[in-house]
This record gives sequence, C-alpha cells and structure tokens, in this order.
Amino acid sequence: MPSGPALAEFLTGHDSLAIVCHNNPDPDSLASAMALETVARDADVDEVDVLYSGTISHQQNRAFVNLLDLDLTRFSVDGLDAADLVAFVDHSRPGANNEVPAGAGVDIVIDHHAADGIDAAYVDHRADVGATATIMTEYLSDLDLLDSEALATALMFAIRRETLTFLRGATNAEFAAAERLHGHLDAGLLRNLAHPDVSESTVDAISDAIDNRTIRGSTLLSHTGWTTERDALPQAADYLSEVEGVETCIVFGLIDDTVELSARSTDSRVHVGQVLDSAFSDVGSAGGHRQMAGGQLPLGLFADLAGSEDDDLVEMVETIVSRRLTKQLNLSTRENKKKE
Repeated sequence: MPSGPALAEFLTGHDSLAIVCHNNPDPDSLASAMALETVARDADVDEVDVLYSGTISHQQNRAFVNLLDLDLTRFSVDGLDAADLVAFVDHSRPGANNEVPAGAGVDIVIDHHAADGIDAAYVDHRADVGATATIMTEYLSDLDLLDSEALATALMFAIRRETLTFLRGATNAEFAAAERLHGHLDAGLLRNLAHPDVSESTVDAISDAIDNRTIRGSTLLSHTGWTTERDALPQAADYLSEVEGVETCIVFGLIDDTVELSARSTDSRVHVGQVLDSAFSDVGSAGGHRQMAGGQLPLGLFADLAGSEDDDLVEMVETIVSRRLTKQLNLSTRENKKKE
C-alpha cells in the first residue's frame, strides 16, 4: 500500500531524483514537489531537482515561488536522463500536460487527477481526494517530517487553493490534512500567499471574459480572446461561476499557439471533466474532475480554417468551441435574455 514509509523505502539507495511538475505549475504541484523533496532528502537521496516547463504567470503562483524562495530548474530531457529516478507530482502520464516525451519511463507518480494508463513502479493515485498536497501531507505526517513552517504553510495554501478554500471538491482527507498542518503554520506567510498583487493584464483578461459571456440555461460560456495571462482563465472561471443562476462555467482563451480552457461546475448532473474530454479529446488534451477541469487545444487546427487575421481566428475558435460544448452539454442554441 502507498504510504510515507513505503515511499521512503522506495527512494532509499538512490543517489538522484528528478521531480517533474506539470506545465505551468500551480501551488498543488509545487508544494507536492517540495514535500517529495523533503522525503527524498530524509531518505539520503543526495541530488534532487524540481523541474518545470511552461510559465509561472498567475500572481499567486509567482508569489508562491518568490515568498518560499523555491529552487526550480527549467525542464530538459538531459536533466531527466541524468537522474536515477523520475517522479511526477500532480500529473501522471508522459506527454500529458508536461514536456516529457511520450513513452518515457517514470518511476514515481503521486496524483489526484482522474487518469487512465498510469505506468510507474510506485503509484499513489487517489482521484477521490481534493489535492495532491493532501496525500503529501499524510506522507510527511507518517514520517514525522512536518517540522518546517514554510513547507506546512505551502501545503496548506495548496490545499486551500485547490479546493477553493474547502468549498470545492474538499473531502474528509483535506480537513484531516489541515488539522495536521495547523500547528506548524506561518500565519503571516499564509496571508501573503493568499493576497498577492494582481497585474493589469490579468484584470483586462477577466474583463474581456465578463464582456464576452453568453448564458444558456444554467451554463455560462465565455472567452478572453488573445491573452498572455494563462492563469487569468481559471480566475475568470471562478469569478463567472458566481453569476446568479449559473451552475456550469467554461472559459477559454488564445495563448501563443494554444487554446486553453478552464471549467467549473456545481451541477450534480454534470461531470465537467468528462464534458471537456468528450468534447475535445479528438483534437487536444482535456479533462479533470466533476467540479473543475481544463484543457489545451493546438491553435493550428483553427488557424488553417480561419486564415491569418487575429480577429477571424478568435471568431473561428469561439464558433467551434462553443458548438462542441453546446452539443456535449445539450444546450439550447438560444442565449438567455440579459437583465436590463
């Protein structure tokens, strides 16, 4: 059975470990990597590298890295090949939300996202918990390694963020983890992590999502158009999901060469991860949990149809994405009347 002692035993006798975060890592991935590094060093693994790819653009993610002074390394295949062991935290399959070549060997997987086909020597995959940081908190507690205020605070913040302050997808395991962490927290650091400055570009992207919204029944669809703020999408989805009468909210945006999607749902009839997977698995990577999900679609699929004009491309993406979601969610094609 996966456990802190079992993981420590698995790590013992190895000299180096590469911990791979998913693309554009969030606090759940980063805090889980910090915890795994702690377990590895306690098991006498001399060299531990935390690898990431993509960008760390969300203001809370940037604050997380800066305030905790995290030592991160840009992902490279060479860095992967040099390690005795390779671990995935908060994701599970090579080539899916990471830059690890498909088919590459992975030794350790610790994740809470729904996924099939996980292949590793050590696997702790719990799709029934709300955060990977919850699993790592349990490990540290089992190994009596919860003595760092910074690490405990990082894990608590990750659990709070992943569960929308225990209001979305939180289980008994998250509350048990919070109880374990509570006595080790740095309250000032937790407040600073929770309230970072917001960039004007993020505000602009959220504003565009507000302006572009359409509501059909209890479902809200919107987009930011072109944006450089990848992490504005989940923030927009969180905000717009609070609109009166809305139970499912899906926001997408065009970022570099990708269409990014972020989805939220409180509708018991809708598993939003399955909705995105069914709607877009033939053209990209999409999926997640019942209440929270995301996806990435190659923009080139749309560019070939729309031509070279940016506005035409946004319109084409909006048409195709909305059409697929409308069909998958069985929505009326008629938009709700907006209140005057």
